[in-house]
Amino acid sequence: MSVSIPQTVVYKQVTNHLNRTTNAGYAFISADYQLLPPATGHDIVQDIQAVLQFVTSREFTTTSPSLNEVEAGSASTEGLGFWVNPEAIAVAGSSAGGLCAYLAAVHCTSPKPKAIISMYGMGGDFFTSHYLSPKARPFFRGREILDPRDFIDYLHPNHDPDAPTDPRRFASLHPVADSALAYHPQTYHIPGYPANPRMLLPRLYLQLGVFLDYFTGAHDDGGISIPLRDALISKHESEAYDDSVAEFDNLIRTLVPVQHHGLFPHFAASKDWPPTLLVHGTEDSAVPIWDSRHLVKRLKALGVNVELYEVQGREHSFDYETGAEDLFGDVFDRVGDFLRSHIGGELNSSN
Repeated sequence: MSVSIPQTVVYKQVTNHLNRTTNAGYAFISADYQLLPPATGHDIVQDIQAVLQFVTSREFTTTSPSLNEVEAGSASTEGLGFWVNPEAIAVAGSSAGGLCAYLAAVHCTSPKPKAIISMYGMGGDFFTSHYLSPKARPFFRGREILDPRDFIDYLHPNHDPDAPTDPRRFASLHPVADSALAYHPQTYHIPGYPANPRMLLPRLYLQLGVFLDYFTGAHDDGGISIPLRDALISKHESEAYDDSVAEFDNLIRTLVPVQHHGLFPHFAASKDWPPTLLVHGTEDSAVPIWDSRHLVKRLKALGVNVELYEVQGREHSFDYETGAEDLFGDVFDRVGDFLRSHIGGELNSSN
């Protein structure tokens, strides 16, 4: 038996939204993508394009009954075949997955997402001290400053604290799209500390102020982060602040090689950007809320249908908290209303 699934949500993180979307009759797809490094944002764009083309080009078969079928006592072991409707796809993600959603908005045209949802997504404004300035004190959810020497295999020679080093070590990293969640035991000197170094790489690159070098792959001539950092400092030191903002915008366009502009919503956003909902905690220290506020301002100037829902007093990953459905049910309802208005369906609570 085959049916057409009219709505599809492609999401990077599986959270409390899963039951809500499947209960509404949406196909819920959580996709992996290649990780930095050795991948760059360009590789991730190709992965995002590939997954949307993949899910709209073949029939799928369910392998387990839906939650509604189980609760109704009508579960069947027979798989249900379905096709994804390319005219009713939303792309959603949290944190780095939010950036993936932005990249889908820019680069996916066949099929083109009908809606974008970002849960505290990064990348709304990469040209801030959060991404460009080195940090010597805890900045990321109050967590300890990392020792770069613990991550030598993942550092380009530009950033190796024990340089000079063999550049072939960094160049020998193999592409990977899956990185296991692994933690040290409670007896470790930092109880529960990540045992898989890849889990800490985004934080390390932010701490060093060089995230954009790894995101773009632009390591030649010392990378792009240092000249961008210098430009940011000049903007902040300027007495004619309004004039310096315009000058800064023009300057960063020249400092970022044009082949990388498509990785930056700051440059690549256009009037064709799909309707977008952003949700962000006001106390987020991993991805400051300014990222979302800046992108909303930019998209509104282009005439895009966009809204930002600010969750007061909340940190990063607030929707992972115990009891999140009770605490943030109104937030999830708002996401559901947004989805229903743009790709249809009847999105109900997970209970």
